[in-house]
Amino acid sequence: MADLDLVVPVREQPANQQLRYALRSWQACLPHRRVWIVGYKPVWLGGVGHIPTRQTGTKYANTTAAMRAACEHPEITDTFLYANDDMFVMEPLDTMPVLHRGPVREVEKYYAARASGPYLAGMRETADLLVDHGYMNPWCYELHVPLPVSKAGMLRALDAGRDIAVLHKRTAYGVLNEIGGTEIEDVKVMHRGPRFSRATPFLSTMPDSFAHGEVGRVIRSRFPSPSDYEYRGR
Repeated sequence: MADLDLVVPVREQPANQQLRYALRSWQACLPHRRVWIVGYKPVWLGGVGHIPTRQTGTKYANTTAAMRAACEHPEITDTFLYANDDMFVMEPLDTMPVLHRGPVREVEKYYAARASGPYLAGMRETADLLVDHGYMNPWCYELHVPLPVSKAGMLRALDAGRDIAVLHKRTAYGVLNEIGGTEIEDVKVMHRGPRFSRATPFLSTMPDSFAHGEVGRVIRSRFPSPSDYEYRGR
């Protein structure tokens, strides 16, 4: 896995401490060849590849554009690891496993009971697309963990879902390319309290839970030293 690049879409924001500590965790625990930042590169960040993008759409459109830009970039490895800046790997891995969240219909029930909106609509539209392609009970790959991605396979998924405003691209990719994987619960911690699962080597945070919660304290204490991707003193 050390021969795979690591691709991270980053939105514009001043400091992004989550990204700083995510990079520390990846350098320590997730073997990779080179990090590529797609979008905004903070001033403290160095030693990475950078693909600038215009972030003028919705957050969903921006990340889809970032994914396409990565898949079309000739210097990025044909298969790469895709991660967001709020995903942390807490223990060393030899290889990144393929993980999913179980059937989309069950994940849809979870979100439908709590809220509606564009994310849920996109989940349903993506599921309908997959049913149209013959996958009657598709799995959901919308987890807050890194995902191994084939460039060619992802481009096919993006093309198949080009008319969906909030395409669930991880799910479309995983199902259309039949990547399989192991089911886990999502690892996102949205609260400040001490109760969260340590059942897997993965954690993910919200800005508030990272800055003010127990999960953020755990992550910062686990990775106190700067990574090679940080300019010293910034």
